[in-house]
Amino acid sequence: MLPPFSIVIPCFNEEARIGQTLRVTLDYLATNAPDSELIVVNDGSTDATGAMARDRLNSAQVAARLLENFPNRGKGAAVRSGLLAAQRPIGLFSDADLSTPLEETPKLIEPIANSEVDIAFGSRALDRRLIGVHQPWRREQAGRVFNLLVRLATGLAFWDTQCGFKAFRLDTSRPILKAARID
Repeated sequence: MLPPFSIVIPCFNEEARIGQTLRVTLDYLATNAPDSELIVVNDGSTDATGAMARDRLNSAQVAARLLENFPNRGKGAAVRSGLLAAQRPIGLFSDADLSTPLEETPKLIEPIANSEVDIAFGSRALDRRLIGVHQPWRREQAGRVFNLLVRLATGLAFWDTQCGFKAFRLDTSRPILKAARID
């Protein structure tokens, strides 16, 4: 069993996939981390994303809730509001397409729970066979170039700053999230 954590899924116009995403996520949590919570942040969707998420969350066997931003404020604002609303000691966010399989969650949660790190990033730049959903070839290449530019410009050693799978120790990250002015 995993230690309790909050998983935040930001979404905008995800009506085509949100039902399946939430089914998979809720099943994963019920089996592997039943004391965890799921927070879905509907970021101003103009389709049925909010209604579909609400319906799916109503039958959840783990703590689950829907936050709604209107109008659309962007992914950064959605992630930030979800992490600030989190009630567990560790917060993780995952893109709504689940391009990183939830089975990878222990690789981010356990080092934080064991006080080895305060933040853990997923990366699509490591073992490419682990990627659940690949982007089109041009998009992947553009992402690689962008990540190289980020590393060169910032001096950071992270290979994939844009991967939508990150976890945070919330007692240390919450002050930063509260102070953030750019979404």
